[in-house]
Order: sequence, then structure tokens, then C-alpha cells
Amino acid sequence: MAKKTHNANIMDTEHVGKLLFQLATPAFFGMFVQTLYNVVNTIFIGHTANGDLAIAGLSIVFPIQMFFMGVGMMVGMGGTSLISRSLGSRDNPRAERTLGNGITCIIIISLLLTAVILPNIDSLLRLIGASDEVLPFAHNYLQIIVYGSVFNLVGMALLNFVRAEGNARVAMIANILGAGLNILLDWVLIIHFDMSVTGAALGTVIAQVVVLIFLSYYYLARNSYVQFHLKNMRLDINILKAMFAIGISSFVQTAASSVSAMFLISRVAALGGDVYLGAFGIIQRVMMFATMPAMVTGQGVQPILGFNYGAKRYMLALKALRIAAIASTCFSVFAFAILYFIPGLVINIFSTDMALVDAGIHISHLVFWSMPLMGLVMVGSTSFMSIGKAVQAFTTAIARPALFLIPAVLVLPMFFGLNGVFLSFPTSDALTLILTAILIIPVIREFQRNAAAESKLAYEPARSSPPRHSQP
Repeated sequence: MAKKTHNANIMDTEHVGKLLFQLATPAFFGMFVQTLYNVVNTIFIGHTANGDLAIAGLSIVFPIQMFFMGVGMMVGMGGTSLISRSLGSRDNPRAERTLGNGITCIIIISLLLTAVILPNIDSLLRLIGASDEVLPFAHNYLQIIVYGSVFNLVGMALLNFVRAEGNARVAMIANILGAGLNILLDWVLIIHFDMSVTGAALGTVIAQVVVLIFLSYYYLARNSYVQFHLKNMRLDINILKAMFAIGISSFVQTAASSVSAMFLISRVAALGGDVYLGAFGIIQRVMMFATMPAMVTGQGVQPILGFNYGAKRYMLALKALRIAAIASTCFSVFAFAILYFIPGLVINIFSTDMALVDAGIHISHLVFWSMPLMGLVMVGSTSFMSIGKAVQAFTTAIARPALFLIPAVLVLPMFFGLNGVFLSFPTSDALTLILTAILIIPVIREFQRNAAAESKLAYEPARSSPPRHSQP
């Protein structure tokens, strides 16, 4: 890994479209491989003995994994916003204090979570909706995942900090390294040693350890733009307040998504049984693939917006936001075309059980109605975090999973039965887009006013300068 020059930053450029491509492309391939792992993991398990019950077990564990992800993203996204804005305002010491505080914070939180969840695994899985047949698979998988949560969460936070300084290439390598190793270990442990969900969990944790070692070396070897110093691990209340003011919205969003997923899974299990529970687990994995390009575009534009907002370059911030919105919408429309019109081709990859496949196709036709909207929703919510708009970020974060999705899951099944559970997705997505638009319009107008003032300031000195006459 070549040593990085520390007197320049990749985001200090006027070519924001090109920069977005530079940041989003490695992030896309990294997340693609990471998402591919989750899909391949499910495919391997789906073709083993009792594969349908094992997939159902993974579905039960999914909300808990989402909760862990929310904790990692709380520190990671909050730190990313603070680091990118600090770099934009040329305050590198503040960015470095954020890095150190973020590492300390996530280690403490992950150890506390492990101590709380481990003794209560079965009770938690029962609460979500695990049947007697599914519980052993869910228990074996989750227990190992919880033991390795500290490696997962610290690595997740570091990945976000790497992206904050504009080094998407290192983040991509880390994702590919972890996912590639995961897939290889799945093949060995699940297929050759017939370890089913236990093998899948062990492969996951081992890969997370390797990724953490790689990212730790990146910082300890001084390859990073934002430098790691041991003294910055001492908690600073001002850094923590600024980091959590933004990061809490990301945590609430994922935590609320986790709770809503528990509601969804329990309703699916009650109204559709284990077959629909397994099919829904497949759709959840497919949904990760479908939303990935728009999500990566939002993540790619976040440091660009934060940097230019911190540098008071509002015209560039507006340009980056416009490009990201157009790109993410195109990706979302393409995903909709595949998953609505030919979902069977995708679902057949996971299982040859016709009951499971038919249930998956039925779910797909109901869930993916709103897919074309997801690009705008993701870029909009990311924008608030990028520029430090804590209230708007919190509101949009909690809106879809808590304000819209959970009530829809509770109400719609009263009228449409099992179909109502799946129709809650497009309903909540449409309402979230409306709310996001209402909140982001004043921000865009603020950017436009500041951009006009910025343009006028740049124009007036040039206009007032006396003309230069060539010497005879």
C-alpha cells in the first residue's frame, strides 16, 4: 500500500461528477462483493439438508444483525460527517480526534452489547417469531455472530472513516477481501464439512477479523490522510456530542428498521408459515442487491457534500447533489424492471423448492412497487447527515421504519391479510419520499441563495478590476 501524501485531499476539486464516480465506483464493487457474500451464503445454506428451515433461521436473525449494523453506522456515519466537514474547513486535528474517539466509542459499545445479548439469545429469537423447528438454526448462527461483534463493529466504523477522507479504494479492497474470504470459507465449511449455519457464522467472523487487521494496518502504517494518534482515543465530550448529533439518526434508522423487521417477520410467520418466512428471507437478500447502487451513490456523495459545505462551495455542493439524485434514480428504475417483471430468474438461484420460489415471486410483485423511488430517498436522507442537519437527518431516518412502516404492517393486514404485510413496503417508501422532499426543498433553496452570493462575489472583483493595457 503506497504511502499517501498528507498535504492534499482528493475532494479538493471542482470536478465533483468525476469525483463522485471515483468514490462511488470502488465503493460499488466493494459493496457488491460484500452483498454477494450474503447472497452466496444463503444459496449455500439453501441447498443443504433442511435448507428451508436454515434460511428461515437466517431470516429470524436478520433484524438483530440490522441492529448491530445500526450501532456501527451510528459511530461510522456520525464520524464520517464530522471528519469530512473538518477536512473541508481545514481543521485536520479535529478530524483526527474524531477518528480516535470513534474507535474508543465503538469498542466500548460493542462489548456492552455482547454482554447483554449473549445470555438472552433464545428469548430474543422467540420474541421475533422463531418456531421450535427454526430456533436451533437461528441460535447456532446468532451465538457465533454475537461473539465476533466487536470485530464487525470496529471494522464497520473504520470503513466509514476511510471513505470520509476520500479513499474509497482502500474501503473497496477491505470489502472485497472480507467478502471473498467469506465465500471461500462458506464453500469449505458449509459444503465440504456440512456445518450449515454454524459454518456460515464462523466464516463471517473470521473474515471480519481479517478485514479489521487490514484496516488497522492502513492507519497504523501511516498510509491514511487522517492520521491515527493514541492520545486521540481519550474521549472528548465535544467530539462525541457533534458525532452523535448526526450519527444517532443513522442508528435510529437502522434500529427502527430492525424493530419493523421483527414486526414483519412475526406477521409473515403468523400469516404465511415457514415457507413464506423462508421466501421473505430470500427477498430481503435480493433487496440488499437492488438498493445497493443507490445506497453507494448516497455514500459516495456524502463526503463530497460535507467537504464542499465545510469549504462554503455551495455551487459544487448543489452540482454533486443533482448528479447523485439522477444517478441513483436510474439505478433504482433498472432494479425495478428486473425484480418486478422477471423475479423468478433471481429467486430460482436461491432454491429449487417450487413452493418457496412461488412464494418469493408473489412477494416480489408486492414489495418492489416503490423501487424507483428509493434512489431519491437514499440520497436525500444522506444529504442531511453530510451537512450536519441533525433534525432533518433524524426525522428522515426514523420516518420510513418507525413512522410509516410499522403502522402500515399493523394496519394493512387487517384489510389485505398476508399481502398487506408486503404492501407496507411501497406504502412507507412513497410516504418517506414525500416527507424527504418537503424537508430538503428549504435546504436546496439555502444552497441556491448561498451559491448565488458565492457567484456574485467571484464576479464582482473581476468586474471591478481595471482593464489591463498592453505596453506599446
